[in-house]
Amino acid sequence: MKRSFFPSLLLITLLSIISGSTLYAQNSIVQEGEVGISFGGAHYFGDLNTRARVNRLKPAASVFFRKNFSNYVAARASLTYAQVGYSDRYNSHNEYMFRRNLSFNSNIWEVAIQGDFNFFRFLPGEPGLHFTPYITLGVGAFSYDPYAYLNGEKFFLRPLGTEGQGSTLYPERKPYGSWAISIPFGVGFKYALSERFNVGVEILHRFTTTDYLDDVSTTYVDPAAFPANGDGTPSVAFLMSDRSYELGEPIGIKDRQRGNSRQKDQFLTAQIFFTINLQSYKCPTAY
Repeated sequence: MKRSFFPSLLLITLLSIISGSTLYAQNSIVQEGEVGISFGGAHYFGDLNTRARVNRLKPAASVFFRKNFSNYVAARASLTYAQVGYSDRYNSHNEYMFRRNLSFNSNIWEVAIQGDFNFFRFLPGEPGLHFTPYITLGVGAFSYDPYAYLNGEKFFLRPLGTEGQGSTLYPERKPYGSWAISIPFGVGFKYALSERFNVGVEILHRFTTTDYLDDVSTTYVDPAAFPANGDGTPSVAFLMSDRSYELGEPIGIKDRQRGNSRQKDQFLTAQIFFTINLQSYKCPTAY
């Protein structure tokens, strides 16, 4: 007979909280939580990086507060900044994607709340209890605003409607927003350098609710969706919607696939963190 995973996990969590509370009562120093900062790299996965290659890391940094509920269970609030970006120039394995010649960069600001679960009892300053691997899961919201360069000039892509968003020819394609939801899930390892200071590493993957982190999602549109400038020259929106002309014959035929709308974009951070333990003093009982 198969045992249900979730009741077992709930039982382990409850026992952890109870055992943690008992241990706290026996010690005069109580580890209330941690405040920390982390630095590392970020990477994007989506329509321009369909093979989940980790070959263009960009900087990332976070500040966070962790509240301990026991030696095993904690809740965390964090603020993360990350840069992400990619280019079809890296897709030499796929001729069509390489010729598509799209690219983007974006700055991400994310706020998130997560639950952390330690595999081992973690008590800084106690021999044998000064390290643990852990898993973390939560929910967040993040801002993003993809941009690209044309002839050395920076252009934000969302206002351009490169897939016909906002055009009267494509009323069903609405402009995408600048905020989306993230589901961070990851693993980490932390080590207590002393009773007050910890160091660790964490890899955190985010599933998101947007397919426009890279400004690519559906199909190429009718060039008529991008009216020419007053002097008759092509508009920036037209030039950004199909950049294959920079490598030769344009491939952006109306209704031809430009991206994959069935799969949302994702991003990941890998960081080293440093934390300070927040402690309180509990007077021991007389018995």
